[in-house]
Amino acid sequence: MTRTRVGYTGGTKADPTYYSLGDHTESLQVDYDPQRISYSQLLDIFWASHDPAEQPYSTQYKAVVFYANAEQERLARASAQAVAKRTGQPVYTEILPLKTFYRAEDYHQKYYLRNTPQLMREAAAFYGGDERGFTDSTLAARLNGYAGRFGSAALLRAELQSYDLSDSGRDYVAGLALKLHDSPAVAASCGLPTG
Repeated sequence: MTRTRVGYTGGTKADPTYYSLGDHTESLQVDYDPQRISYSQLLDIFWASHDPAEQPYSTQYKAVVFYANAEQERLARASAQAVAKRTGQPVYTEILPLKTFYRAEDYHQKYYLRNTPQLMREAAAFYGGDERGFTDSTLAARLNGYAGRFGSAALLRAELQSYDLSDSGRDYVAGLALKLHDSPAVAASCGLPTG
């Protein structure tokens, strides 16, 4: 994934906000390089990251795959059917067409990173108050995931030297690898060994 941002989509209310969401669902928008990871691999990660047999309790927090075109819809529906067959349980995760995506407020972006002072000092030095640049950066997306204890320790170790961080920032991020639990689905989708 090259960039992520959180926001709201799926509803009809214009310009929703966190406190005036209307009929939208809180969502994650992902930019990715199809040369490095496929849409099908992203779906594998998505299915592994939540319980698709859990019925939604609200529109705001329901699990949804929003597709942008017919091929994404086909792949999403096929993957949902495969999950149902593999688990023997119904899949309540919805598959819906993507509507307008509204970016969430700045303070919602990169939540885990914003709550990790050691890494926010690094980001502040690099982005200097440019919220859009910060939110849309690949480095911030990566660091946010690792700060939230998501991702692959093997991938973090493999790419850590490419991060534009100070030595102390790099040491802090290296320490996060000890707290990550490599998910076989994530590792396989990144071309890493799963054993």
